Amino acid sequence: MKLVRYGAVGREKPGLVDAQGKLRDLSGHIQDITPDHLNDKALAKLARINTDKLPLVRGKPRMGCPISEVGKFIAIGLNYADHAAESNLAVPQEPVVFMKANSCVQGPNDDVMLPKNSVKTDWEVELGVVIGTRASHVSQARALDYVAGYCTINDVSEREFQIERGGTWDKGKGCDTFGPIGPWLVTRDEVPKPQRLGMWLDVNGVRMQTGNTKTMIFTVAKLVSYVSEFMTLMPGDVITTGTPPGVGMGMKKNGKPSPTYLKAGDTIALGIEGLGEQHQKVVAFKKS
Repeated sequence: MKLVRYGAVGREKPGLVDAQGKLRDLSGHIQDITPDHLNDKALAKLARINTDKLPLVRGKPRMGCPISEVGKFIAIGLNYADHAAESNLAVPQEPVVFMKANSCVQGPNDDVMLPKNSVKTDWEVELGVVIGTRASHVSQARALDYVAGYCTINDVSEREFQIERGGTWDKGKGCDTFGPIGPWLVTRDEVPKPQRLGMWLDVNGVRMQTGNTKTMIFTVAKLVSYVSEFMTLMPGDVITTGTPPGVGMGMKKNGKPSPTYLKAGDTIALGIEGLGEQHQKVVAFKKS
C-alpha cells in the first residue's frame, strides 16, 4: 500500500494511492495514520479494504507527512563511501547516529525555510525507514520484520551549524522545515529489495545527486538492528539512512572545492524509485 495524509496543515486526512495512481480517502475507516496503524496486524486490516469503493479525492491537495506523529527522528551519517569522501571524512567502522528534531517534520512539498543567518543550507536525498513494531536488541536477520515501510526524505542540513558551531551535528539538522517526509509511506511488502532503490535530487532543474541504496555501507537491516542496541525503537520512529554523493558541501570546480548552497528562490526536486517525489521551494527565514 501507498499510505498518505493530505489536506491543510493540522487538518490532514488519511488516504491511499490505488493501483491506478488515484488518491482515495480512508477517513471512513480510520481517523488518521497514527503509530498504532503501523504494525503488521493493523496494516493487514487496511490492505483488506476494497480500494475501488473508497471515495476519490478531487484536485491536487497538499500532501502531509504520511505519519501523524513521528516519534524519534533518527539519522545516519556518512553511509555511502563516496559521500564520506566528498565530505573529507573517513568511512565509518560503525554507523554514525545522530538525531533530527521531530519539530522539523513537514510535508514533502512544503517550502524549505532557510534558518536565521544561514549561509550553508544543503540538500540530501535519503531513504526513510518507518518503524512499525517495538524493537529492542533485534537481530539483523529479523530486523526488517519491525519495519512498517519506506519513504522519501530530504535531510536538509545547515553545514555551518552542523560542523563549525562546536558540535553536535544535531544543531544543523533539526531546524524548522528541515525534515520533508513523503509523499507516501510504502509498506514493506511493496519494497522487497530496499537495497536496490535508485535515488536522485535536482536543484533548479540541474541533477546534483544520483545514487542507489545498493551502495550503502550499512544496510537497512543492519541499521535497524544496530540502532535498537542503543535505544528502543517505537512505532512511528523514522530512520533516515544516509545520502549518496552530490551534496552542495562537496561540490568541486576544476578539481578544487567549490561548495554550493541553497538560497531563497531555489527549487529542489528529489525522488526514490517506487517511493515518490518531493518538490520544494526555498524561502527566506521568517519568524513564526
